[in-house]
Amino acid sequence: MIQFRALSVMMSTFLAAAAAQAGDWPSWGGADRGRNMVSGEKGLAETFKPGEKSTTGEGILPGTTENVRWSAKLGNLICGNPTVADGRVFIGTDDATLQNDPRLKRSKGGMVWCLDEKTGQTLWKLAVPVRPKDRLPVNAHYGQQNLGVCSAPAVSGNRAYVLTSSCEILCLDVKGQADGNDGDFKDEGQYIAGSGKPPVALEKTDGDIIWKFDLIEQLGICPHDVAANSVLIDGDILYVTSANGVNHEHTFCLRPDAPSFIALDARTGRLLATDTEDLGHTMWHCLWSPPTIGVVNGKKLVFFGGADGVCYAFEALASVPEKPVHFAKVWSYDCNPPNFRDPLGDGKPFNYYLGDKRKKYSTNKNDGTFLGPSEIIGSPTFHEGRVYCTIGQDPMHGRGRGLLHCIDASKTGDITKTGCVWTYGGIERSIASVAIKDGLLYTADLAGKVHCLDEKTGKPVWIHETGNETWSTPLVADEKVYVCTKSKLVTLAEGRTRKVLSEISLGSSAYSTPVAANGTLFVCSQSYIWAVQKGAKPALATAAVALPARQ
Repeated sequence: MIQFRALSVMMSTFLAAAAAQAGDWPSWGGADRGRNMVSGEKGLAETFKPGEKSTTGEGILPGTTENVRWSAKLGNLICGNPTVADGRVFIGTDDATLQNDPRLKRSKGGMVWCLDEKTGQTLWKLAVPVRPKDRLPVNAHYGQQNLGVCSAPAVSGNRAYVLTSSCEILCLDVKGQADGNDGDFKDEGQYIAGSGKPPVALEKTDGDIIWKFDLIEQLGICPHDVAANSVLIDGDILYVTSANGVNHEHTFCLRPDAPSFIALDARTGRLLATDTEDLGHTMWHCLWSPPTIGVVNGKKLVFFGGADGVCYAFEALASVPEKPVHFAKVWSYDCNPPNFRDPLGDGKPFNYYLGDKRKKYSTNKNDGTFLGPSEIIGSPTFHEGRVYCTIGQDPMHGRGRGLLHCIDASKTGDITKTGCVWTYGGIERSIASVAIKDGLLYTADLAGKVHCLDEKTGKPVWIHETGNETWSTPLVADEKVYVCTKSKLVTLAEGRTRKVLSEISLGSSAYSTPVAANGTLFVCSQSYIWAVQKGAKPALATAAVALPARQ
C-alpha cells in the first residue's frame, strides 16, 4: 500500500508540474485536470489600467489603458470563465449583443464567443436561444437563462465542449463556420433562431455545432435556475454533472430518478455511463460542481461534488463502452457535519430555505454566522493524493458558515471519518475551488475573505479581507495570487507573508476567475474582457471588437 501511495503521489506531482508549465489554458483549471488553479506563467503584470469606457457603449477608448494588449465588450453579463487554446480565447456570456444583429434582435439567452488571442477580434460566436417553457419539465424553476452561458468551454484539438444556458452539451468546431459546416449537425440556422422561428442564414462568423446532447430531453433531468458546469475531457470521454435540480420551493427534486453524473463519447455525444447514487432524493438545490480527475493507488478516479453536500469518487472509464454502464463508486465523503445537517438538534428534516436571506421568515442575518446545510458548488481539487473541497450555497441565499475539507483519496467506502485529513472552519460559505502551490493553499469565500492555509495541516497562515462578495477562485501565477471580487481585481503576493500588490476597479462586478496563458493574464468584469500584458503600449492596448468581413 505504501508503494502504491508513493507511486500515486509521484504521478500526481509529475502531472501537476506538467500542467503548471506556461502555455495554453484549455479548460477550467487549465491543463491540470485536478482543477488546481496554478499557472507556470512568468512575467505577468501585477497591475493594469482598464481604461475609459466609450460613451456609446462600444468598448474601451484606445490610448486610455496600461499593460493591456486588447480589450473587448461582450454583452451585459459574463459569469463564465475564459479558456485559451491554439490562438483562440473562448468564453460564455449573455446574448445582449444580438440587439444589434439584424437577423435576431433579442436579448435573454446565451452566447459562446471565440476571440483571436492576439488581437481580441471576434472570430465567431454562437447564439444560444432561450429554452421555452414548453421544452422544460412542468413546474421547472429555470428562470435565470438571462445569465447566459456560465460554463467555461473545454478545448481539445479542433473541438470545444460547453454546457449551455439552454441545458445542452455542445461539441463545437473551434474554427466555427469559417471552414464550412462540419459534423452531422446541420441545423445551426434553426438553433440560433430558436424554437418556432424561421432559421437564420448562416454566416462565417457563426458557430458550428458538431453534435448536441440535450440533458432534459435525453437524460430526463429538470434544471434549477441555471445550468453551470464545465466539462472534463479525458481522451475520448467527457465527464459532466447533469444540472438536475429541485423545485421552486426547494423542497423536492422534480426528476428524482434522473442521473446526476454522466460520461459521454467526445466524438459522437453518445451516453456512456451514469451514476446510481439516487441524489435526486437527497439533493438540496442543483448540480453545479465541475468534476475532477486524478490517479490514486495506480487507478484513475473522477471526483464529483454533489448537491447533497457529499463528495464522491468513481472509477474512471478505462475505455469507451459499447453500451451505457454504471459508474463504480470507490468512496463517498459527507462534507456537512451533523450540526450542519441538523442545526436545531431535533432530528427533523431541516428547511433548506430557512437560511435564505431574502425570506421574511429567515433567521439568516447575512453576517456569516448562520448554520445550516450546504452543497458543493466549486470543483473538488485533486492534488498529490488528496481532494480539497469547499461547501456553500447560491450567493443569493446569503452568507453562512462554511467548511473546507482535506480528504485522503486513497480510502474506500464511506470515508467521512476515515478519510478526513483535516477540516478548516474559519471559512464562510464558498463557491470557489482552491489553488495549491509550495505547501500553501489559497481559496476565497463569498464574504470576500481570501484564505491562505498550510496545505498539510489546514492551519491558517493569513486571511485577507477584500470587503466585497467574491465568487472567484484565486489564481496563483508568477508568485502572485489573483482574485476577482464584485468590485475589483485584487492581486496579492504569493507566500506566507500577506501583501497586497494592487487593487484595481474594473468598473462593474466581476464573477469570473482570472486565467493566465502565453504570457498574458485574462481578466473579466461583468461586461468586458482584458488581455493584460506587462509593457503593452497604450496605443495598441485596446481594440474594438470588430467582426471579420462577411463572406
